[in-house]
Amino acid sequence: MATTTSTSSSTATITSLGVGSGLDLDSILESLEESKETSLLDPITAQEESVDAEISAYGTLTSALTTLQTAVEALADESLYESVTTTLSGSGVTAATTSEAEAGTYTLQVTQLAQAQSLTTDGIADKTTALGTGTLTLQVGTQDAVSITLDSSNNTLEGIRDAINAADAGVTASIVSDGSDTPYRLVLTSDSTGTESEMTVTYTSTDSTDEASSLFGYDGTTGNMTETVEALDAELTINGIAISSQSNTVEDALQGITLSLSATGSSQTLTVAQDTDAILEAITAFVDAYNDYVTTVDELTSYDADTETTGELLGDSTTRRISSELSSDIYSAIGSGTYSYLSQLGISLEVDGTLLIDEDALTSALEDDADAVSQFFIGTDDSTGFITQMSTDLDNYLDEDDGLIVAKTDSLESKLEQLEERYEEKQALIDSEMARWTEEFTQLDTLISELNSTADYLTTQFDALNSDD
Repeated sequence: MATTTSTSSSTATITSLGVGSGLDLDSILESLEESKETSLLDPITAQEESVDAEISAYGTLTSALTTLQTAVEALADESLYESVTTTLSGSGVTAATTSEAEAGTYTLQVTQLAQAQSLTTDGIADKTTALGTGTLTLQVGTQDAVSITLDSSNNTLEGIRDAINAADAGVTASIVSDGSDTPYRLVLTSDSTGTESEMTVTYTSTDSTDEASSLFGYDGTTGNMTETVEALDAELTINGIAISSQSNTVEDALQGITLSLSATGSSQTLTVAQDTDAILEAITAFVDAYNDYVTTVDELTSYDADTETTGELLGDSTTRRISSELSSDIYSAIGSGTYSYLSQLGISLEVDGTLLIDEDALTSALEDDADAVSQFFIGTDDSTGFITQMSTDLDNYLDEDDGLIVAKTDSLESKLEQLEERYEEKQALIDSEMARWTEEFTQLDTLISELNSTADYLTTQFDALNSDD
């Protein structure tokens, strides 16, 4: 440890520690400092590294448990066991289901699609010619009638089209040209399909010479306008029962099933079955997550006798508690239903603590009695399911406010802070001692330098006396 010091005397000036005495005082000071750091700081540093490693290990454990918790929550979701799949033997119909859909097989035949009514006017020669003034009234089914005033601002065929489309009357207006001498026709189409959305059109003129009076008007059967597309209801049979629908979306015929019709055709079969693939996928995800957790714990609590290395959580009581409780959840019998153990579903416990799925056995259990599998995992009103206790345990471990792991990591963080404070205290003590030793060594160096100067002076004087003799 080099120290630049200037000490005045009658015979010498010290510019660097050890120069005056010829002793390697810097090396001595460095050795003293290293010795103090080894005895006072290194043990604290080792403890800090150990605590840091333990905190990191708990992060790894938390990640594995969180993945397991996600898989458990999926298995605990009742809707998983209520989901169904649909298949249709033909085309022209699609089916969408909700959780209320019941498994079953249905014979469907669509004989008629719903369609919206269209009315058209006679043709006129010019779509920009004024047609007169008055009031055009539109009504769709039993909806409120909508009246549109025709005046000089909108009484051309184009203007009437735009006014109708802006009126929100449940009707869409368009202009079609048929290529004749009077090609332009106004076409009104109901925005909704079905017979309950037929249109009524009336026109009251305020100009006796206007042409609009001869274009508009329809009372449901007759009038100046012509029905070009008839309003129709969708018609189909389900298991031989006749069904009529105002639209091609049939929502109420089968509970929890919405049928969308797009074409008529021959009879076809709709099969609604429980979605066992989704349940199988969720169970597989749970087993994979549990096995990953077991592997993670094994690594964190391992001991290698050859290298004498240990996992960061070897001997940790919190980790032992978690492993013990989750293992108990796996082993425990559940209720008194068809299935009481995982092994009865084809999920066996291996020697290393992991789980192994016999997919054929599990698939067979799901196909034979999916409700019994559901009862095993989530229980009933009178009993808890396999996944219930595990879900509770995982919540207790992972709760962000007062979970078991949070409490443990908070304790480790507190311990780390205490170690940091101790380190700073010991470092300050070493710095103080080094300052004292540096001062004492400087004084020693100066003293020896002065003694050496005195000795040199006396030697010179003695030599001079001897030379006089």
